[in-house]
Amino acid sequence: MNRKDVLALVQPDRVHRALYLSQELFELEQHTFFARTWNFVGHASQIPQPGDYVAVQIAGQPLLMVRQPDGGIRVLYNRCAHKGMPLVTDGQGRAERLLRCPYHAWTYRLDGSLLATPLRAGYEGSALQSSEAAQGMGAVAHVEVYRDFVFARLSDSGPDFHAYFGEVLAAIDNLADRSPVGRLRVEGGILRNVIHCNWKMYLENINDTVHPLSAHESATQAARRLWQDQPEDAPKPMAMEQILPFGAGYDFFDRMGGRIYPHGHSMLGVNFSIHSGYAQVPEYEAAMQAAHGAERAAEILQRSPQNSVCFPSLAVKGSPQAIRVIRPLAADRTLVEAWSLRAEGAPELLFERAMTYNRLVFSPMSMVAHDDVHLFESMQQGLRAGPNDWVSLHRDHRPGADETGVREVNGTSEALMRNQFRAWAEVMADALPPDAPGEPA
Repeated sequence: MNRKDVLALVQPDRVHRALYLSQELFELEQHTFFARTWNFVGHASQIPQPGDYVAVQIAGQPLLMVRQPDGGIRVLYNRCAHKGMPLVTDGQGRAERLLRCPYHAWTYRLDGSLLATPLRAGYEGSALQSSEAAQGMGAVAHVEVYRDFVFARLSDSGPDFHAYFGEVLAAIDNLADRSPVGRLRVEGGILRNVIHCNWKMYLENINDTVHPLSAHESATQAARRLWQDQPEDAPKPMAMEQILPFGAGYDFFDRMGGRIYPHGHSMLGVNFSIHSGYAQVPEYEAAMQAAHGAERAAEILQRSPQNSVCFPSLAVKGSPQAIRVIRPLAADRTLVEAWSLRAEGAPELLFERAMTYNRLVFSPMSMVAHDDVHLFESMQQGLRAGPNDWVSLHRDHRPGADETGVREVNGTSEALMRNQFRAWAEVMADALPPDAPGEPA
């Protein structure tokens, strides 16, 4: 597939269904798109001590995020230089002072350099020391730790971290600064759900405010029936506080507003969101004012965007303090992780909100996620049907309109989704030859 083929798949107001269905295209994405963009690896609080590690897969590559003896963080390729066995096969743990291959017991320092091999005499006179194997595990060269959020870019080609994310990093700042001391911790476990759909389908939905009224109607109607006899000023239980806004009308979602940024990033709910009505906590507000000053505290607490997308792998909610991590596995398989974050120095109520929201909305057994999972998996199958090769993204598109750069849009606009596909096409096309033979997948 060449550059022309890829660009033909993404048009100003529609995208080709091959973007969701083609395994050939997915495999091409791995070493072009995902390798050249900055992807979320993990959070520094997951590896507090030297030797602590977290194993992930990005761009089809098994990786290890490892805390170093000097306190730094390295991201290593999780592959023994001998036979290719992953050094660790569990998701998280501690390696103490070294990493040891479970197959032949080659050992590596925490920075990935080769420490020792069994039967050392057997290598005397060989070319091992001048071979690739002697170089050890190998480390990802491009790693950035921003407010304890760890990102990696696997390719040497691609934009600088700050140039890539730009203004959308304010969403991470808003999340971290909800701690009076500016620190977050991952706690409460990570909810994982493998969905049989393409990763783009899930990311689109993060910016879709039109579907809640129809897709989640049963959940919101049940909540309304339970709450309908309560006085208007009655304090809502946390579950009601979080579920009822899903039934807000189209006008509410439209007026909440959105913002698109270069490289596919976005912010939904720049004016207000379904999280804006959460009960205030006076003692927490006082602590925030003491820590950040009254003006900055107000700016942090009054901004509760519904979703901020750090394209392509991270979606952030400042309130509740939760993130979703999107990890593509195949053209029709995506791992979605829901993380709860504790703001150090903040009341327990804030962490309880994050945990409750993730259970209510993102857990595979929740009142909300099962609607989405059913829809995603059904769409993945439905896209194979019929003669129509295209997926419509026409809403709020005007032919000839310039959608590049930072731009304000209404909250129900499909410009947020078009922005993601435009960024995908730009990275893919830049990585491919202009006139190699091939046809669209």
